Amino acid sequence: MISTVQDTTESRRLQEQLQQAQKMEAVGTLASGIAHDFNNILSAIYGYSELAQLRCPEKSKLRNYVEQIATACIRAKNLVQQILTFSRRGITEKRLINISSVVEEALTLIRATFPSTIEIRQDLAAGLRDVLADETQIHQVVMNLCTNAYQAMGNDGGLLEISLTAVTVGNYDSSCYPVVSPGRYLKLIVADTGKGMEPAQMERIFDPYFTTKKRGEGTGLGLSVVHGIVKKLHGQISVYSEPGRGTVFHVLLPCIPSEDAADITGKDEPVSGGGEHIVVVDDEKPIVALLTELLTELGYRVSPFTSSEAALSFFKDGSRSQSVDLLITDMNMPKMCGDELSRHILALFPTLPIVICTGFSDNLDANKAKAIGIREYLAKPVTERRLAASIRRLLD
Repeated sequence: MISTVQDTTESRRLQEQLQQAQKMEAVGTLASGIAHDFNNILSAIYGYSELAQLRCPEKSKLRNYVEQIATACIRAKNLVQQILTFSRRGITEKRLINISSVVEEALTLIRATFPSTIEIRQDLAAGLRDVLADETQIHQVVMNLCTNAYQAMGNDGGLLEISLTAVTVGNYDSSCYPVVSPGRYLKLIVADTGKGMEPAQMERIFDPYFTTKKRGEGTGLGLSVVHGIVKKLHGQISVYSEPGRGTVFHVLLPCIPSEDAADITGKDEPVSGGGEHIVVVDDEKPIVALLTELLTELGYRVSPFTSSEAALSFFKDGSRSQSVDLLITDMNMPKMCGDELSRHILALFPTLPIVICTGFSDNLDANKAKAIGIREYLAKPVTERRLAASIRRLLD
């Protein structure tokens, strides 16, 4: 009689990871399919709400109503972005942000959703420097860390403490902060009084699909996503925990020095045009109509097209296209996408500035656009001020 014994623990773990990965891929495919069309719809709603604000008397009820519509559009855009980021397909837009306001917004949502058995204390220092980051991703970091703390405490409740302070990391701090360079940082601390973790669990806490929760209570992705975001921002995240004594997460994010912040934000750029000729291409008629009216209001001459092929024919007609100063095109269009259209037009006019806008695209990102020769890559919905500033920067 021959007996064979095999430990299948590792095999089952790998199989569960594969199943989770396949689920996330399905979520990502669904999210990216929805994102483009949804952001196109938001572009029209947000754009027309901006135009409506220009025609509403200041401090009137009607203006307030329209401003609320615009605010809801931005929240909807951020929601789509969070889903895309979670599925690793998001378009990240780094800009100078005040992390204190992001943390406060997240805590408002947390207080509304967490049970009253959890006491929440916050200590956010005043006058903190800005951080160059994607606001949605910072919001995701705070929400994931706080949600993890809530799940560690469970229905019995406990104390959740969130603090935000400025720290300076020097050359002598390499043992405490081994993966960051010396400089000024913001330190976010999220501490809970939950059940804590064993050392072996702490070593794997940031591994994808690793979870200390029961089956069905967690995916093991939250802290992995947080770790990935912090790493991309050149920061550091660490954890300390003891069984029965809670858990503390420390997140370091690099500050932008005041002189560099001035260079990034730049001075107020003029938003109006001087009669320059702009070609607009988008297969969505409401967006073409919106951009035409918006750019005309800003003082530009506009040639609108709802077909990329018709726009290319226009550019091939030298008698009409010689006066064009800038092209604004959508990315995802039937028959010919925006990147292909840009290649054809740049072959005819190599120095023509091109702005490409997209609700979402798997095939084009900011780096690929730059390699083609496209000067500006914008994610829909685009605010009037940002679009106007981009146009003026390219034309000037």
